[in-house]
Amino acid sequence: MSGTRSINDMLMQAARSKKGAVAAGRPPASHIAVEKGKTEKKKEQKVSAPHEKMKESGERESGRKDKSPSTLEKSAVAKINEPCEKDNGTAVQNGIEAPMEIDSTREDKENGTIEEQKDSDMGLEEAKLPDSPDIPKISEKISLPPVGVSEVPSITECVSNLTKRQLEFDPKAAAFWKKGEHVPFAFLAHAFDMISCESGRIAMTDILTNVFRTIIFTTPEDLLPTVYLTANKVAPPHHGVELGIGDATIIKTIGETFGKSDAQVKSQLKALGDLGLVAKACRVNQRLMRKPLALTCAKVLKTFKEIAKETGKNSQENRRNKIKSLLVAAMDCEPLFIVRLAQGNLRIGLAEQTVLVALAHAAVLTEKPPVAAAQLPGRLEQAAQIIKQVYSNLPDFDQIVPALLRVGIQDLSEVCHFTPGVPVGPMLAKATKSISDILDKFQDIEFTCEYKYDGERAQVHYMDNGSVEIYSRNAECTTGKFPDVAGAMTRYKKDDVKSFVLDCEIVAYDREADHILPFQILSTRARKGVTLSSIKVQVCVFAFDLLYLNGKELLQEPLRVRREYLYQSFVEVPKEFSFAKAITSTDLEEIQAFLQDAVNHSCEGLIIKTLDKEATYEPAKRSNNWLKLKKDYMDSVGDSFDLVPIGAFHGRGKRTGVYGAFLLACYDEDTEEYQSICKIGTGFSEAVLEERSASLRANVIPTPKQYYRFGETLGVDVWFEPVEVWEVKAADLSISPVHRAAIGKVDPSKGISLRFPRLLRLRTDKSPELATTAEQVAEMYRAQKINGQSQRDEEED
Repeated sequence: MSGTRSINDMLMQAARSKKGAVAAGRPPASHIAVEKGKTEKKKEQKVSAPHEKMKESGERESGRKDKSPSTLEKSAVAKINEPCEKDNGTAVQNGIEAPMEIDSTREDKENGTIEEQKDSDMGLEEAKLPDSPDIPKISEKISLPPVGVSEVPSITECVSNLTKRQLEFDPKAAAFWKKGEHVPFAFLAHAFDMISCESGRIAMTDILTNVFRTIIFTTPEDLLPTVYLTANKVAPPHHGVELGIGDATIIKTIGETFGKSDAQVKSQLKALGDLGLVAKACRVNQRLMRKPLALTCAKVLKTFKEIAKETGKNSQENRRNKIKSLLVAAMDCEPLFIVRLAQGNLRIGLAEQTVLVALAHAAVLTEKPPVAAAQLPGRLEQAAQIIKQVYSNLPDFDQIVPALLRVGIQDLSEVCHFTPGVPVGPMLAKATKSISDILDKFQDIEFTCEYKYDGERAQVHYMDNGSVEIYSRNAECTTGKFPDVAGAMTRYKKDDVKSFVLDCEIVAYDREADHILPFQILSTRARKGVTLSSIKVQVCVFAFDLLYLNGKELLQEPLRVRREYLYQSFVEVPKEFSFAKAITSTDLEEIQAFLQDAVNHSCEGLIIKTLDKEATYEPAKRSNNWLKLKKDYMDSVGDSFDLVPIGAFHGRGKRTGVYGAFLLACYDEDTEEYQSICKIGTGFSEAVLEERSASLRANVIPTPKQYYRFGETLGVDVWFEPVEVWEVKAADLSISPVHRAAIGKVDPSKGISLRFPRLLRLRTDKSPELATTAEQVAEMYRAQKINGQSQRDEEED
């Protein structure tokens, strides 16, 4: 926009000199006509089509995302080109909003003079936040541009600045609201729309960095709610706050909001393939008597939090009403992203790591005085590493974002660090197939071998006040599932231990026979609300790491030191609390015998860990410094797969009345897709098949999600919400023209599939987003190729 800057200068000059009244409300997408300082009733306007991204040539990585039609899109292309259900004769064509007419009459909401705005950017050190992470009470109204100017930049013109490279970006040019006002949700929604058109990580990071810089400049208090919405969260993971809004609720809500039947909404869903697009299309086709007050990021997050807390008899109706309140006020592309946020999946390819990097870059680029150009690349890289490490040790934006605004990026790790009460992601091991591989990888590095117990990974937090919380591997609070463990911790620790964080495995245990029970027995415990008197399955805690002790963080200590602290701080209680059995040896035969001993004691195998060199605890990372070796790894593809059932095929013969086979998928973190990897029909007993069929019937959806990727020829009969995770073994992996797992990572146009998959068990301790990733599938395929296993391509599934 060559004229954008001069227009902004005119606006600033007018703001300083004009003493007239200001009309409060949302600036329309087209220009605003004003005369002599008074707003006049405007004629009906055409709403502009969605923004066209402004590209800068040569310098940025800006490849448009691959928009090749999916199976669903191909099947719906004819229907998308037809008019959708409408209220006023307008239509949606090719998924794009057609023009609509609205009465954009705007009443004066408040009188007063325009505050003089400073020309200088607000540095991080100027941003003052309350200690509480609660959203401050700022005016929810979004002001019109200054009175007396015949034309002002539209929202689209302002946000188009977000596509500029970080060093060329001016936060003042992107903001269409005044300093101190809440950030309009339209600003974030348009940014999401821009990001969805990008495939390059650099381009995505630039846009999001510019979003955060604009918010720090105008309304730093709104950085926290914006970060949460960008990360598609409403609270830290360990708070257990989940929206839990299914498609059925959203379909009903869209119908109630826009005056359509469920059947009409489902018809549009079949054509468009995305409930967000359906909501967007319905908004285009609905005539408005008056534009509503603009949504803000703070308001949207606050509403989602209220929805998540709804319980009881009328909770479903209350949830729908709250979503409706957002959809009624939503304009342009806002309905699309309100629905997707409610579903818990933005589907714009924005990974959490990108959010962190953008936040770090925004902090550096807002520093006063500015960082010298020669030092900037190094500072940006350093800042990204700092915030990634901080978030790894303290995954809580409630603490990180206010601290970032208060002290800046350089001192962030001094005020935000690992502490009891906020669980970190568990350190994970990579699979290996033989003891000789272990000896090769750990040459001249001392390591230890521990039993790999078949239970539920747990992180036990003991606070200074004596309270205890237990968290699962995905940060879910499981204290209510294991009240016996929480209550007994005071007996397991020594008297001088005042606080700790323990990494351990909780397994089902037969105390009379004195042996470990299968994981399936443990999974029969209720997930919450367990009382001591109702416990039928006893457990034993096997502790193997100590992450925090008496006010001291131990993550950076080597395992040998951490384990010594563990042994000194706790006492074993037979059949209740034990240290993981371990040996330190480099003798192949001794390790082989120890592996067999582990299997004989109902363990899965061994975990091999470095003791001194490269032996720190790396939260939420699958590290080469921890390896896992299972007995069955030696005879098959290696590690098992944690996969999500996304569809099923009707059973025949003996399986009439249940599903005969299921379509399983891995998860691609970069594209936020579930990608099909195999059909599975073996490994099920009749009881298990009936149980899984019954469970999944409650989660049937009419059409596949837009973020499901699968081959056209699969012929799936039924589709499911992504709700379960199944552990699966297979003979090997092969390149597949039918399945889409890891597509583009090994073969440019084909995916990877599992051959001869069989079900092992249901993983109740994992959420679908923690399923085996597409990158892990690609890594296992490459490792298989190195080991010389079968690489034949599939000709058919």
